[in-house]
Amino acid sequence: MDAALRSETAASRQAEPNRRRNGQFYDKIGLSFPIGNIRCHALKFSYEQLERPFPSHSHSSNSWEIHYIPRGRGTVTLDLRPYSVGPGSFFINGPHMEHSQAPDRDDPMTEYCVYLKFDPKNRALLQKENPDFLNRFLAIEQFIGMDRQDLHPLMKTLFLELKNKNTGYLALLESLLTQLLVLSVRNLNLPENTEPAAESSVADRSYLIIEEYFLYEYQDLTLEKLASRLGLSTRQTERLLQKHYKKTFLQKKNEAKMSAALLLLQDISNSITDISVMLGYSSVEHFSAAFRRCYGMSAREWRRQHS
Repeated sequence: MDAALRSETAASRQAEPNRRRNGQFYDKIGLSFPIGNIRCHALKFSYEQLERPFPSHSHSSNSWEIHYIPRGRGTVTLDLRPYSVGPGSFFINGPHMEHSQAPDRDDPMTEYCVYLKFDPKNRALLQKENPDFLNRFLAIEQFIGMDRQDLHPLMKTLFLELKNKNTGYLALLESLLTQLLVLSVRNLNLPENTEPAAESSVADRSYLIIEEYFLYEYQDLTLEKLASRLGLSTRQTERLLQKHYKKTFLQKKNEAKMSAALLLLQDISNSITDISVMLGYSSVEHFSAAFRRCYGMSAREWRRQHS
């Protein structure tokens, strides 16, 4: 059994990370279907009211997230630029694009999120044979704006099918997801002559495990724990991170902790010492040194500048 299949098999046996969230979550649907010459894998669906900020993070090669906000408000940060979002907001994150989310305290946003991964064929002839809307979607890096295609009814129908699992629901999900891609492209009005993203060969679920591990468990990240979850050796895990994220485990670990630190610093009820404990540092001095290396100033200075 090759590394990718071992990873996928081990992943199916792993318990999900502990999360203090309520809503609808589906990440073991096993839905994979062709669109043109490309296969689409539906990795995760979520519908929730955000109870806490999501630190800055990115997704792997050939992975896209589609978000729709039906109600509530908050802030979405794309490549360090913040955007206010509210009912009807719509945004897409493509491969390797940094993004974070923070709900409004008085009116926290509720969002639908669909996480898709594609297996593109990059030969020009095959691209020409693909539906135009698909090539246009795969050219998206990041987008944020207001929905002009009435996505809300489609999202409600999609999640109702996921919940009820009535006869033929997988076939209906394929149709709904194809519609979602078409309407997403119509929302963007993308230019002609776009090209799809690069090809990937790693098992789909491995990406999801890696990204959720760094996003939710930044307090006690270890290479050994991530490797065990993936069903790989530590050396194979390092190679996987380098190949598909262009970063070492240590770089991803520091990035996850520093992104979380910025969110925690925005809450003035958290002391610097409290934050160092929340992030899993052995002492406040170690946290302070890491923060200064990353941002060129102390955590207290950053808090004063951004208060």
